[in-house]
Amino acid sequence: MVAPLKLGIAGLGTVGAAVVRLIAEEQSALVARTDRRIAVVAVTARSKGKKRNADLRKIRWVTDPQRLAVDPEIDVFVELMGGDGDPARSAVEAALAAGKSVVTANKALLARHGVRLAELAEKNGVALNFEAAVGGAIPIVKTLREGLAGNSFARIYGILNGTCNYILTRMEREKLSFEECLKDAQRLGYAEADPTFDIEGHDTAQKLAIAASLAFGIKVNPAAIYVEGISSLTPEDLKAADELGYRVKLLGVAVRTDKGIEQRVHPTMVPKDSEIAQVMGVTNALSINADGIAPITLVGPGAGGSATASAVVADIGDIARGVRAPIFGRPARELALSKKAPMQRHEGGYYIRLLALDRPGTFATISKALASEKISLESIVQKHPGPQPHGGDDPRSPQAPAPVILITYATTEDAVRRALQTIRKTRVIAGRPQVIRIEKG
Repeated sequence: MVAPLKLGIAGLGTVGAAVVRLIAEEQSALVARTDRRIAVVAVTARSKGKKRNADLRKIRWVTDPQRLAVDPEIDVFVELMGGDGDPARSAVEAALAAGKSVVTANKALLARHGVRLAELAEKNGVALNFEAAVGGAIPIVKTLREGLAGNSFARIYGILNGTCNYILTRMEREKLSFEECLKDAQRLGYAEADPTFDIEGHDTAQKLAIAASLAFGIKVNPAAIYVEGISSLTPEDLKAADELGYRVKLLGVAVRTDKGIEQRVHPTMVPKDSEIAQVMGVTNALSINADGIAPITLVGPGAGGSATASAVVADIGDIARGVRAPIFGRPARELALSKKAPMQRHEGGYYIRLLALDRPGTFATISKALASEKISLESIVQKHPGPQPHGGDDPRSPQAPAPVILITYATTEDAVRRALQTIRKTRVIAGRPQVIRIEKG
């Protein structure tokens, strides 16, 4: 048997402690699978005295991540500190420059500096593994990069943020408002005190940028992604979706078009009988459309200490076996530049909810605006509200605005926006229209 693979771990939070624990618990299985013992020989974290659910008594403590990164006694630097800047960035760069392989769960670091780090790893002939950065325990990276290396991808799309999926699940099942569900998610630890990064789609965008690079051979670039969050959704939208045979999910979508790779994150209606619609709670999923095979959907825990540690240890196991795939599926110098695809050009079906005023000619005005943009309707549903408060039983009393739900056939985003702008100018609706894109399974 070859010499042990020696690890230095930077970051001993929930994930770091779980990695130390998992390696100790599964040492026999790891040896059987890799033919090599894996040993954690050194660690670093912000606080040495903090209590952790891991046995660190025989492990050397290093005070600085960058010193650990170049420590001559380690073979692999495991970065679990997080963040797209220092100390994570400088430590990873130092490790790669020193000829150490790196394993990281840091999606933010990869989303911002992934191509540069890949170039550095390739220059020094070492591995840069990041399975845990996209989808936790779900083997998304290995599937896209290795498992389907012989296939061309047409589309990848999925639920990549458990916080948003939990909120949407609760809103649908319990008819609760977004604000109520968010507060509960924060109480349970599924959402941060400042949840903006999750609920406005930025976390999903970082993960999508990495997955799209693997699938389509483009440079990791979150700035190329159209991003829209879930905070504007109401229980009425989810109820309407249910009645129409859909379910609302926050999806990250990357699709090959004749104009290039379109990347977008936004609330999406998906058919209730599709696999992605069955994914509820904090679970993550990615659906893959590739040439030559039926669609594949990967489902599993996308976050949490144990799930993330599972992916980190799997990456370490690959290094122990001597497995090293191209970091983003091909040499970094061959990755194409991805530009932000204008959403005006996006084509698909749309859900539109309007609050139509009780005036003569309202529906004629709406219909004319849609027709002028060549938008055809698959269905139209009108709800009938009661009279306005204090209206009494007088049939002449003004009615509250009537919710009108339109489902369009395939059209362009630009056409929808122009039609709605025209409708708003005519003052036949109240408030802002709600628009949700429809993604067929």
